[in-house]
Amino acid sequence: MRLTVFWQRMADHFGAGYADSFARDHVMSGLGGRTVQEALDAGWSAKEVWRVVCSVMDVPHDKR
Repeated sequence: MRLTVFWQRMADHFGAGYADSFARDHVMSGLGGRTVQEALDAGWSAKEVWRVVCSVMDVPHDKR
């Protein structure tokens, strides 16, 4: 998954204004105690991060 697709999915699910805030502020155990941005910066693939976000935040299956 390309980062542009990842960020578009984040914006579609959380809203354009909240997606960035969520990515910077919400720490998830599924990402090793990192935020979305920290996980991406640490080298996690966008696809891996998106799977964790979907699982933790109950993203509907049709948006995964």
